[in-house]
Amino acid sequence: MTVQWSGQTGASSYKITATPKNSPERSVFAQFSGSAVMGSVNSLSPNTVYTMQLEVMDNALNVLSSAEIEETTAPEVPSIDQAYSKRSESITVEFTEASGATNYILRAESVIGDFFSETVVSSSPGTVMQLEPHTEYKLSVMSVNSGGRSQPSYPVQAQTVVMAPKLNTSSPDNETILVTWTPVEHAVLYTLCIIKEGSSSRLKLNTTNTMVTFDDLEAGTTYCIKATAWDAEGRVGDDVTICQITCPLRPNVTHVQVNQGRAPGITVYWQSVKGAESYVVSTSNGQNCTSTGSSYCFIIPVECGQNHSVLVTAYNKGGPSSPSQPVDYITYPCPPENIWVEEPTAGNCSVVWDEVPLVEYYMAFIKRDDGTEKSCNTTETSCPFFCMCGHTYLTTVFPFNQAGSSPFAQVRNYTTIPCCPEGVNVKLVSTETLEIMWSPVKGAELYETTAAQTNDVIHCNDTAPVCALSDLKCNTVYSVTVTPCSDLRGCNRTCTPHTHETAPCAPEIINMTQTIDLTYRVLFSNPNNPNTNYTITAIGRHDTHTCHATNNSCELTQLPCGSNYEVMAVAKTTAGKSLPGFTKLLETGPCCPTFVNVTQVTQAMTNVTWSPGSGARSYITSLTSSRGHAKCHTLDTHCLMGCITCSTNYSVSLEAISSSGHKSECKYQGFSSSACCPTSLKLYRRAPQTLRVYWRILGPQILNHTVELYGTGANYTCIAETGSKYCDILEETCGDVYTVVAAPVGLNGIKVSFCQPRTYSVPCPGSNAGMMISRGRRSVR
Repeated sequence: MTVQWSGQTGASSYKITATPKNSPERSVFAQFSGSAVMGSVNSLSPNTVYTMQLEVMDNALNVLSSAEIEETTAPEVPSIDQAYSKRSESITVEFTEASGATNYILRAESVIGDFFSETVVSSSPGTVMQLEPHTEYKLSVMSVNSGGRSQPSYPVQAQTVVMAPKLNTSSPDNETILVTWTPVEHAVLYTLCIIKEGSSSRLKLNTTNTMVTFDDLEAGTTYCIKATAWDAEGRVGDDVTICQITCPLRPNVTHVQVNQGRAPGITVYWQSVKGAESYVVSTSNGQNCTSTGSSYCFIIPVECGQNHSVLVTAYNKGGPSSPSQPVDYITYPCPPENIWVEEPTAGNCSVVWDEVPLVEYYMAFIKRDDGTEKSCNTTETSCPFFCMCGHTYLTTVFPFNQAGSSPFAQVRNYTTIPCCPEGVNVKLVSTETLEIMWSPVKGAELYETTAAQTNDVIHCNDTAPVCALSDLKCNTVYSVTVTPCSDLRGCNRTCTPHTHETAPCAPEIINMTQTIDLTYRVLFSNPNNPNTNYTITAIGRHDTHTCHATNNSCELTQLPCGSNYEVMAVAKTTAGKSLPGFTKLLETGPCCPTFVNVTQVTQAMTNVTWSPGSGARSYITSLTSSRGHAKCHTLDTHCLMGCITCSTNYSVSLEAISSSGHKSECKYQGFSSSACCPTSLKLYRRAPQTLRVYWRILGPQILNHTVELYGTGANYTCIAETGSKYCDILEETCGDVYTVVAAPVGLNGIKVSFCQPRTYSVPCPGSNAGMMISRGRRSVR
């Protein structure tokens, strides 16, 4: 047993005493110099507990210090019973076990070479590993406990066997396994044994070749092959077992399903075959998928509009099966590349698309912006539908085949032209302005208002549903069109025009002439279409007069004389009234006096008087007879006219003249001048108390005459009968001076007042005749 310590200053020697614990054996000691730091005590019993005492001594062998520890001695040396090799890289050693040993160390040394190894084992037998095949080794064993290891046992020699062949197996087909290996060094013979998994039957063969083929095997079945090599001394080497499965049978595709969704693909289904660990599905366009636990597999993604085939190959460790028979499939069709809408005529639309291959039929969907939907199922590449104006249509086309429909489709917007406005109302708001109003229409973003008669100039270009066309020609029919427009489709040029006529043109008064009393003919322009109604209005201070016509003249009647009127003309049609034409002033002729009085002042003078005529400023009065003519122009309402002959019938006319020169011819009934005064008037006495007045009559003798005698003492009156030329008066007092007036008496009982008096002196009886003293003068008033 070996003990180690640290040196102590002043020590000249050390003494180790080993005393067995719980044993009657004697102690054993050993002494070492003062420079030693380690020492061993021999001749101790194996596997025994000793108390180890270390004493430090000086030169006088005095103990300076001491220390004790307990240690156990190593176990006994074991012996090898046999050593053999069953594996080319190991030798198994069987040995006797030592009492108290906790484990053992197997030591292996190469006979030739410098290989050395120690392997710890817990019991017999133990195996030394990592040896070279077919190599000679020297082997020994040592026992070990807490006290250490024993001495090596007596060595023995053993040789490792040849190594097992390194088999390579494969299954060229589903009933064959091919086994190959590289030649094993020092091997002269090989033994192979094949066993079907789950079976007790086996096939064993010996061969010196390095390749063996096993035929007529079951497909998809695991076979285990055990191989052993033999050396020249007939020792069997390592054995190796390798299991190989035969290739599976060819699977059969049962169904190919084309899937749609977020990740479109195909699902391939097949019948499982025995022994298959995985399946590989391949398509003719180079896509594949693998399944290890199912009889189906997904291939994603797939492209639309493809026509391919699919086959399935089963795999296991033995290799692949033969591919299945190819199964054709087609994918869902691709969406049409181009979709558009055609509208050859308004309202007749068709959604049209490019032809798509591998399509059985198409489903076209048309959705209007108000939610109305239409669809059609067709094998053609177009679908007609009614497209209402002013709407947006969303069109899409889904092609279908046996795989389904295209998972997506392009959506095309198509907006029809805006609808023509309804309820278009054209009204005349002034003589030359038309106001157009309409109801807003869907899809219209702007309205253009034009009139054909203005060369289609756009009068309004606005979003509001109202427009005014101004500065138009009067008495003209305008064809007005409201055109709705949108940014997408432009303008709807098919809207029906609406006609409306402007008011007639204003007529102008050309001339006004008086035709008869109280009637005036008005001549005016006719600037409008035939059958236009014209109204002529004369507006006076207190009254209004009108006349109507369809030509260019009409008569204003019952216009009172001496009045001023503003006369204007207005045209009227079904479209409305024109503006009034320019006003012209009409002055009617002055009124004729309502009466005319003719009073004879003398036999040769007449005083004519009349009532004022309204509107008249001056008058021209004329007296006309077969014996002469008299005229008077005056501002007054009377006129003294000479050259009048008594007892003559006269016609009286009068012209009333206004301040502007208008004249009114006034006719009055004829009248006769006063009877002529008697001439040759004489006064003489016939009897003592009788006076006779005698005269001579001018003109017809159809009137009575009155005679008046005015004296200083008496006044006498005498009336002579018609045709009489004298009148007798009974005198009461004679010798007076008399003034005698003889005058005819008119039919109205009024005597003529202008006859001149005569003054006579008639003496008392005795004288035959009176003496005329003077001719009297009378006032003409």
